[in-house]
Amino acid sequence: MAVVGALGAAAVAGSACVSSDRDRDAPPGAAPTEVGSFELEEVTIAELGRQMAERERTSREITELYLDRIEALDRRGPTLRSVIETNPDALEIAEELDRERAGGNVRGPLHGVPILLKDNVATADRTTTTAGSLALERSIPRQDAFVAARLRQAGAVLLGKANLSEWANFRSNRSSSGWSARGGQCRNPYVLSRNPCGSSSGSGAAASANLCAAAVGTETDGSIICPSSANGLVGIKPTVGLVSRSGIVPISAVQDTAGPMARTVADAAALLSGMTGRDPLDEATGGSPAPTDLGRHLGEVGTADLSRVRIGIGRQFFDRDGRVDAVMEEAIETLRSLGAEIVDPVEIAHRREVGRHEYEAMLYEFKAGLNEYLAGLGDDAPAKTLADVIAFNEANAEREMPYFGQEILIEAEAKGPLTEASYRTARDEASRLSREEGLDAALAQHRLDAILGPSGGPAWVTDLVHGDGFSVGSSGAAAVAGYPNVTVPAGHVHGLPVGVSFFGAAWSEPTLIRVAWAFEQAAPHRRPPRFRAGVDEA
Repeated sequence: MAVVGALGAAAVAGSACVSSDRDRDAPPGAAPTEVGSFELEEVTIAELGRQMAERERTSREITELYLDRIEALDRRGPTLRSVIETNPDALEIAEELDRERAGGNVRGPLHGVPILLKDNVATADRTTTTAGSLALERSIPRQDAFVAARLRQAGAVLLGKANLSEWANFRSNRSSSGWSARGGQCRNPYVLSRNPCGSSSGSGAAASANLCAAAVGTETDGSIICPSSANGLVGIKPTVGLVSRSGIVPISAVQDTAGPMARTVADAAALLSGMTGRDPLDEATGGSPAPTDLGRHLGEVGTADLSRVRIGIGRQFFDRDGRVDAVMEEAIETLRSLGAEIVDPVEIAHRREVGRHEYEAMLYEFKAGLNEYLAGLGDDAPAKTLADVIAFNEANAEREMPYFGQEILIEAEAKGPLTEASYRTARDEASRLSREEGLDAALAQHRLDAILGPSGGPAWVTDLVHGDGFSVGSSGAAAVAGYPNVTVPAGHVHGLPVGVSFFGAAWSEPTLIRVAWAFEQAAPHRRPPRFRAGVDEA
C-alpha cells in the first residue's frame, strides 16, 4: 500500500497526464520562478463549499479550473508528473452534483469538491488502477475500493489518479521515490530537482501545488507522513481499521491504511471523515468507532488551549540533522506556549529491533495480499499473480527497470503462505515490540496524549542512479503498531518544508487532530510552492 523508501522504512523506522516516453524521466531542469496566479490557490474545502452554496462558482467550474491547472503544471510548465491520468467523466460528475445542490440535496462538506486518488486505490470507472506498473496497464477493477465508494457517496469529484512510487515502493532496495513506469519521476513542487518522497508522491506534490482540493494517499510505513512533510502538507495516517483497505493494492494487511493529504488540518479532517466507515470486506474496520466528523470542534472557542494535553518528546528521533532539530525545538516551544505539558525525553523501546521483524512479515503479507487482489480483478486482468508481475518486468525491463530492479518482489515471491511459523513469529514480534512494549508502554508510563517527533528532513536531490537519501523520520513507531500519526508543517530548511509529527494510541485521532490544529493556528508554516530550480532561489 505504501512504504517510504522500501527498505528505508525498516531501517529508518481516461485522459492521460503522462509526459511522452522520450522525456518523462529526464532530469529536472530549470523552471519559471512564477507560474502565474491561480484563482483557487490555497483555497480550503470549507471555502469551496461556501462558494458553491452562495453560487459564486459551480462544482463544474471548480473542477475545470483544477483540470486546467493539471494540464499547465503537470504536462507543460514545471512538469511535476504528479498525476498519472485524469477522470474523463469528472466534469459530467461535477455537473450532476451541481444539479443535486440546486435541488436542495447537499451530501456534506465534500459535495462537489475535486479530490485526487493515489493510483493504488481501485475505481470502477474509466480511470485505471495500476500501482504505477505497466503490468496492470488498462486494468479496471470490477468495483470501487471502499474508500472511493465512500467519497463518491459524500459527493466528492474523483478527479483522477496520482503518481506514486511504483508498487508503493515495495519493489527495490535502490528505488527513487515518486518514480513509476507509468508516470515517470514525480517532482517536488518547491524545488523541482528535489524528491517529493513517497510512496504517496503524486498525492503530496499535487495537493501542495494546488492541482486538487486535497488528495488520498496510502501508508504502510511513512508513505503519507514523509511526502506530506516534504511537500508542506498536513497528512493523517489513521489507526489501522478506521479506513477500509478493501480494493486498495496491498502490502501489509496489518499495517496498510489510506489517509488524507491536504493543505490544512481542517481539510485533512474533513477528507478523513468522508473516508471512514465499517466495511464487511475489511474485518479490521469492525472495531473502529462509528463514522463521525473528526473536525467538528475545530475553530470553537478554547480548542487551541492545550493546557490539559501531555506531549512527550521522542528524542531518539533527533540528532540526525541540526537544522531539523532547530525546527522541532521551535515547535516544542509553541506547544508549551499553548499550555501543553511537555515530557522530555520519552523513549520508545525496541525501535531498531522492530524494523527487522516488520520487513520479514511484510514480504509474506505482500505476496499473499497481492495474489488475492490480482485474482479479484477477473480473467481479463493482465497479471494474475506476483509471479506474473515479476515475469512481465523481466520481459519489459527496458521500460520497467531502467534504473532499479525488483529484488524485493523476487524476495517476496520466494516466501511461503501466512501459515508458516517464520511469518507468524515475525509478525507477532513486530506487533508485541511496537505495541505492548513500545508505544503503549511509553504512553502509559508518562500518561501521554501524544508523542512528538520529526516527520522528515528537507527533500533530497532526486537520484535515479543511487536511489533515495532518507536521513530523518519517526513514522515507524506508529506505522508498525498500526496507530495514528498526524504531520503538520513546522518550518523550512533552505526553503524546503519540514513537518512535525504527533502520534499516539489507537483511535486517538480526535486528540491528535486537535493538537495539530492548535499548533497550526499558533504557528502557520504552510507556504505555497513556487516551482524553483534550486534551493538557492527558494
